[in-house]
Amino acid sequence: MAFTEVILTANIPNLGSEADIVKVRRGFARNFLFPQGKALEIATGSLRQINHLKAKRAEREAREVTAAEEIASKINKLSLSFTLDAGASGKAFGSVTSKDIHDRLVADLKLEELSKHAVVLEKAIKESGSHTVSVKLHPDVSANLKVEVKVNVPAVEEAAEGAPEKKYRRKVTTES
Repeated sequence: MAFTEVILTANIPNLGSEADIVKVRRGFARNFLFPQGKALEIATGSLRQINHLKAKRAEREAREVTAAEEIASKINKLSLSFTLDAGASGKAFGSVTSKDIHDRLVADLKLEELSKHAVVLEKAIKESGSHTVSVKLHPDVSANLKVEVKVNVPAVEEAAEGAPEKKYRRKVTTES
């Protein structure tokens, strides 16, 4: 298998970021990276382009970190409240999942660019009380979100007083 080294001009998942020099298969470079302008061949004139790409990359990363820090400060101040229904025994029906928290963050803060994997929740929240959830906005920036979960337990006495108690009888049939 023939490999070649190329300079990436764009972020490519699982391969590298702009200005990285990576070793890829020759056919991948020739058929995909070069035609789409996502990589350059290594040549003597490429050093100038590498420096330009590194400066562009540093500028972009600084913008991303600044934007993530702004969002993190908003999330740190925010407190979300969820209500779960419960049965007569007090056990909650359902749970608060990372998707529920993500959807509320997008709706409340209008963050359409927030990744659905940003909310880090080991397991769904099923019990009432106050919980702290981590939100990973950038590899270097994360925020802590306060989540308050309340459980609505139906009043057993009210249900018993309001409706008459039904008694069920088993119908017995006799065959002759």
